[in-house]
Amino acid sequence: MVSETSFLLEIQQITRRFSGLVAVNNVSFGIQQGEIFGLIGPNGAGKTTLFNVITGLIPPSSGQLFYQGRSIVRQRPHQIARRGIARTFQNLRLFGNLSVLENVAIARYLHTNANLMQSIVGMPKAIAEEQETQLKAFSLLELVGLADKAQQTARNLAYGDQRRLELARALAVEPQLLLLDEPAAGMNTNEKGGLSDLIREIRDRFNLTVLLIEHHVPLVMGLCDRIAVLDFGQLIALGNPETVRNDPAVITAYLGE
Repeated sequence: MVSETSFLLEIQQITRRFSGLVAVNNVSFGIQQGEIFGLIGPNGAGKTTLFNVITGLIPPSSGQLFYQGRSIVRQRPHQIARRGIARTFQNLRLFGNLSVLENVAIARYLHTNANLMQSIVGMPKAIAEEQETQLKAFSLLELVGLADKAQQTARNLAYGDQRRLELARALAVEPQLLLLDEPAAGMNTNEKGGLSDLIREIRDRFNLTVLLIEHHVPLVMGLCDRIAVLDFGQLIALGNPETVRNDPAVITAYLGE
């Protein structure tokens, strides 16, 4: 199935049910190439469920998803990653016993072609790919400010550093669409300001489109080009930060009647 719109990612009437609970209810919006797009809403609004649908961790109960004009519904997570979509998780999923550098390099292997035997016997192709993987992984650690901790064990990093490591690992997939699930969680005010600058730099340097969930509303308002607001699984507002900030339905969702 092919979409005729110009959106990089198009969400069409997506619904996801869990038994009697409707976590996402008939949600539709599109994201344009190069946008930093925010997805916000109170706890339990369905934001992470929608992320999980987009990245193939769970299928939608109904509706369609189009990426670069083609349907990605029912595709497996590794297939979606190969199409150019990468994500971070609200709950960190690092390889805690591996080094910081190894965590990033593992994600980079999606783009290598040498087979297991070539790697075991040390064929020139395998050696060249391994060297390229290590260099690119290290350059990503430099970008997120972790190059000096490349050989540390990932589980020993401070929480904010683990967040940045997961971001570097997602970038190693070489995505065109990057999904960030609460990237500022656990960060202090200064770290959040630095994160905003880093996300903009990443968008510009790699020509990415960014979709992010974030509970820190001031960060979203200052960073995002457009914002969608979910409440009880439904889309209640969509537009630029100023429009969303002043929407009565958004004010009610966050502050109550």
